[in-house]
Amino acid sequence: MYILLALIGACVLGIAAHFLIGGRELRGVAFTPAVATAIAALFYTGLQWLGVGEDSVWLWLASVLGSVLLAAAATAALVALRRRSDASAKAALGI
Repeated sequence: MYILLALIGACVLGIAAHFLIGGRELRGVAFTPAVATAIAALFYTGLQWLGVGEDSVWLWLASVLGSVLLAAAATAALVALRRRSDASAKAALGI
């Protein structure tokens, strides 16, 4: 049941990261929170299988904060890729 706390925390921080990172018009609203939640689930489950207890601060830092940092990096990379793609498409059309 503790995994729900990690997933909800990652999703909420993912929503905050969505609004803090520029280029919102170039990506979906659910991209950053969904990526953060999925990575949090993987980190939490993986660390639990490795024997890290629920009382360990590393489990919570990795699953909540680490997942949001990775989701923010993925979002920034997606925005940069989209901007590059849009610029090349505009150049090809002569706009």
